[in-house]
Formats: sequence, structure tokens, C-alpha cells
Amino acid sequence: MSKTTKKNQPARGEVDLGGGFLNGLTNLIEKLGELAEKGEELQELKEFGKDELKGVYGFTIRTGIRGSEGGKGLKVEPFGNVRPDEKTGRATVHEVIEPPVDVFEEPDHVAVVVELPGVGPDDLSIEVDDDILNIRAERNKKKYQKEVLLPAAFKPEQMTHTCRNGILEIRFQR
Repeated sequence: MSKTTKKNQPARGEVDLGGGFLNGLTNLIEKLGELAEKGEELQELKEFGKDELKGVYGFTIRTGIRGSEGGKGLKVEPFGNVRPDEKTGRATVHEVIEPPVDVFEEPDHVAVVVELPGVGPDDLSIEVDDDILNIRAERNKKKYQKEVLLPAAFKPEQMTHTCRNGILEIRFQR
């Protein structure tokens, strides 16, 4: 959630990017969705910014996902630290990066894989509350945070995790 100061100026630690750069991104995602109807995955990552605060915005497009009606659908998952300001709708760079996450449902477990470059096991905070998984990590100037909706409710004792080379793997036993 973005905070603003006087006259819709970005809060400390945030940079207002205006609407120009990301306004066309929605159209791009729609076009890529049309092209990706083959049941493939497409991922894109862009970095931009100046000085201390760098903007990272990316998205993963997955097609062939089974929808609630049983048909195949399209899923677009954004990640990074660029999000729209709730009040102005303008793109804003935040200090906290939202990392890319994959959730895999297996017959005996659910696996969650999170990309956290530069993070080790001691930098993590992982909490599960029913079907909500909260992941936070901080190392030096890098801060990550992600809330993941799990396909079922789990208790903390059902969870195990490992973190190697910036890849966090969380497993929930059914």
C-alpha cells in the first residue's frame, strides 16, 4: 500500500513514475495473452530508476490454467516493487519488492517456490494462517514481502522450508 505526503507527492522511500511508462503495460499484457494461448509460459522483467531506489517490474503469464468452469484460462502474475498508488493510480516504486512465486499442488503436498536473490535462511520470516502464507525477507538494502493465497488451509506444523542460493522452497504436507 502506498503512502502519500502533501499534494499526492510520493512518501519517503518511494518514487512517482507517472503514468506514461506503465500505462501501456496493460495493453501489452493483453496482447501477450492473445499470443500465449498455446498453453505456454512467458515471463518479462524490467529494471529502471535512479540513485538509491531502483524500480523492478515483471510479470509471468501462464496459459492453459484450469479455470473454475473447467476450461483453460490465462493467468497474469505481476511481481516487483512497482505498484499503482491507491489514491492517484500512478505507478510508484516502493522499497519492498514483491518476489515471483510459484505454487504447485501435488497429491500429498503443496509446494511454494519463491525467488529471493541474495537472501539466506536467517533473513526470512514465514507465517501461515489458514490459507494465507506471509513471506518477509530482508538482507542489507533488499526487502521482500509477499502474501500468497494457498489452495487449502494449513497449520504451521504442516510446513517445512529450505532456502538455498536465494530460492525458498516451502512444503505443506496434506
